[in-house]
Amino acid sequence: MLLRRLYSSVAHPAGFQLPPTIRQLLSSSKEEIPGASVTGWIKSIRKQKNITFGVVSDGTTAEGLQAVVLKQEGSAPEIMKRLVNGTAVRLTGNLQKSPGRGQEWELVVQEGSKGTIEVLGDCEIDTYPIQKKTLSTEYLRDNAYLRARTSQIAAMLRLRDNISRNLSLFFESQGFTYTHTPIITGNDCEGAGETFRIAPLTPSSATSTSDPSTPLEFFSRPAYLTVSHQLHLESLSAALSRVYALSPCFRAERSMTGRHLAEFWMLEAEWNLVTKFGSIEEIYITKLWAEREGGGLESEDFKSFRAAFDNTQPWRRVTYTKAIEVLATEHAIGQRFEFKPKWGESLSSEHERWLAEVYVGGPVFVTDYPIGQKPFYMRVNEDGKTVACVDLLVPRTGELVGGSVREERWDVLTRRMREAGLLPSNEDIPAPTEDGIVEPSVRDSTYKWYADLRKYGGAPHGGFGLGFERLISWVSGIDNVKECIGMPRWTGRMIM
Repeated sequence: MLLRRLYSSVAHPAGFQLPPTIRQLLSSSKEEIPGASVTGWIKSIRKQKNITFGVVSDGTTAEGLQAVVLKQEGSAPEIMKRLVNGTAVRLTGNLQKSPGRGQEWELVVQEGSKGTIEVLGDCEIDTYPIQKKTLSTEYLRDNAYLRARTSQIAAMLRLRDNISRNLSLFFESQGFTYTHTPIITGNDCEGAGETFRIAPLTPSSATSTSDPSTPLEFFSRPAYLTVSHQLHLESLSAALSRVYALSPCFRAERSMTGRHLAEFWMLEAEWNLVTKFGSIEEIYITKLWAEREGGGLESEDFKSFRAAFDNTQPWRRVTYTKAIEVLATEHAIGQRFEFKPKWGESLSSEHERWLAEVYVGGPVFVTDYPIGQKPFYMRVNEDGKTVACVDLLVPRTGELVGGSVREERWDVLTRRMREAGLLPSNEDIPAPTEDGIVEPSVRDSTYKWYADLRKYGGAPHGGFGLGFERLISWVSGIDNVKECIGMPRWTGRMIM
């Protein structure tokens, strides 16, 4: 019954139709729409004796809609006094082409002549934090509950919506299934240990019934907020072949840089039957999206992003070893990096940006990192020293995407897991006995299920993760990822 009703509402949308937004009204092909009604908040207003000009925005467009209110004899002046910046209103009038400069359309509201003004929510203008003036980034962070009313943050939120929808279309066209993976997990995919531990607020919900003084884990084991959805996506890809998720992740990094957040969104994808490293170049989904949508980005803020697609040549690829050689040479002849480049050490953010901005002058894939620099799940190359992985570095941002072929060889994977302390180090993982019994210390391992995926039809596979806020930063030109999400969280700060 419920499904039939849902289908009916989708198949017959006329049964329930929301009123059009300002964006929808402005996209109309008609020259004039009499009796048009718009709702929104006043962004600016200029009152004269017999005419009032205002800009109303509902957040669906960058500019909003200019409203021209023509005062009539005998009209109530009280309502005009309530029209200030921030007031929520419903205006009804004629939507028509504007004779003035700066806007294509305007809503002409003639009081008493089928034109109405309705105040839906008053704004205390004397204390309103978002006044019509330049507001500092820090001030807006302190007033995060209202900062989406600024043009910059609203534009960023619309950009997030646009990109997420287009990425979904891309994955759908490639046969991927959108999936939902756990936020609460018992593992640390990246192995960095920068996880948030979670526990019940009330001790009574996590104590032994036989001995109330003895605390128990709510899930019978320690639980954390996930740092990545990769391991669970690998499990799903072993059944659905191609899967992806766009979900929040959490890292307890005490970093104050413009590239890190404690809560952020990750686009992660996994697909099976990747038989060679070249298949991972599907990471080009970033480029494919941009080629499709980037043409509509006209602001100068998008200049760096558009420049990456000025030609059809594939993005450059260099191995980690080559990158270190280039960095070391530059360091020796005068390009003094804070951290001296050395094989076996991680690329610092300054190294990543230099490679993208100076050495290549655009996006660059860095491949085949040392085995000691990457997590246990990446496939070991034939040289035994590097792994089959790739990081996509872009100007201004540094690392945007990280991907790899996953280790499908059970013996190699379990050895690396033991070396990382994720499986018992004093014994191999035994196969179950005929009656299905497995050694308890092995059976209870948090990561054993991950190794077992290789024993039951595990095929070569790979995937990647893309930091969504970093993508927004690169696309928009916004320098700090704290302004690339509506309500940022980072060490020392959690407003709202």
